[in-house]
Amino acid sequence: MENHLQHPAPAPTRFPVPARTAAFFDLDKTVIAKSSVLAFSRPFYHGGLITRRAVLKSAYAQFVFLAGGADHDQMERMREYLSQLCRGWNVQQVREIVAETLHELIDPIIYEEAASLIERHHAAGRDVVIVSSSGSEVVEPIGELLGADRVIATRMREEDGLYTGDIDFYAYAQNKASAIRELAEEEGYDLERCYAYSDSATDLPMLEAVGHPAAVNPDRALRREALAREWPVLSFEKPVRLRQRMAALGSLSVRERPVLAAVVFGVAAATAGLAGYAGYSVWSALSRRRAPSAA
Repeated sequence: MENHLQHPAPAPTRFPVPARTAAFFDLDKTVIAKSSVLAFSRPFYHGGLITRRAVLKSAYAQFVFLAGGADHDQMERMREYLSQLCRGWNVQQVREIVAETLHELIDPIIYEEAASLIERHHAAGRDVVIVSSSGSEVVEPIGELLGADRVIATRMREEDGLYTGDIDFYAYAQNKASAIRELAEEEGYDLERCYAYSDSATDLPMLEAVGHPAAVNPDRALRREALAREWPVLSFEKPVRLRQRMAALGSLSVRERPVLAAVVFGVAAATAGLAGYAGYSVWSALSRRRAPSAA
């Protein structure tokens, strides 16, 4: 009687699933040239949400922010001021004002270099995540305008359609890093292969959370840290109207768009470098001309 041996079927070959990656962008002075929240002070005034005095105070805060950034104490004062200011505001009215004035206020102040960099990350298969201490009612529409895949933002508490003045989640400092790690766990991001960009030393925890951090238009404290840690330091200087830019890109093929973005970004970086070198050369020449001849 013949014995028929049953051989087990070979186990299927399993290939490791490549980890996903993302690029995390701070918003104010990194992607756009102003404070996103303060940019809406005038439409909030016209909508009856704030007084003329509050508009002037917001304008001054914008000036201070643009001149030197905001340190921890200033950010805390701004948080307290804004949370008290919006107490009792109608949530739906705020969202409508932002939607109606978004293109008018935000479109012209998006950095060309940031828009190009976002496109390059998307072309490389990375998600783009906007991480901002501004309120979600402001950040989410801006993120959609930029084509971001995710948004991490401050969440104000609501009751009966009104803001209470309390904050459920403040997307600031260490909280940003914690939210990034939580999102990475949910989405399967390999943080060692991820990128992050910010202008402020208050975002050091966020930058430290990824393997490829970079400082953009950094304040003094962040510039010192970036140089000490040998992180890239980028200069974004050219605000552009995003709709006009997208119209120009729309005439290109899908394959051509990332190439153009890379070229634009490279030209901007090279131009900045040449300008810096030219300035240094002129300064050196003038210094030599003014220096007394050796005896």
